[in-house]
Amino acid sequence: MPSASAIDAIWRPHVTVACVVSDGARYLMVEEEVNGRLAYNQPAGHLEDRERLVDAAVRETLEETGWTVEPTHLIGVHQWRSTEHGEGMIRFSFAARPDRHDPARPLDAGIRRALWLDRAEIAALGGQLRSPLVLASIDAWLAGARLPLDVLHAWPHGTTP
Repeated sequence: MPSASAIDAIWRPHVTVACVVSDGARYLMVEEEVNGRLAYNQPAGHLEDRERLVDAAVRETLEETGWTVEPTHLIGVHQWRSTEHGEGMIRFSFAARPDRHDPARPLDAGIRRALWLDRAEIAALGGQLRSPLVLASIDAWLAGARLPLDVLHAWPHGTTP
């Protein structure tokens, strides 16, 4: 078994999830404060310990927008090095249907509001997009990228497949 220092030396990317939630030609977005600037993103965030990827996507969407969604597909897995903090990222992008909205639900810290924008409005935000993965995920969705959710597998902690 490797030593604790060897394990600590292993590079570990941040694992994140995002939801492309469409309502016709509009997409659910969040306007957020990031390092003193205004940025736009899909509902997105980090995977938590022992959490399934699809559950993280649903949780992050609810926490950031007040929308409960139903994931329908995996759009893709994107690897990227953040220009914001320099860390490596692995992002799982999901497609989801809006189910219900709770406008009274408080949004995560830093989230100013949730809003619906069409692709042209999102593209026009340019440098205000949190990352290039925002538009890439929408474009992948529009191009027909749809993997079934059952391509993802999670085993309960302590068990083997």
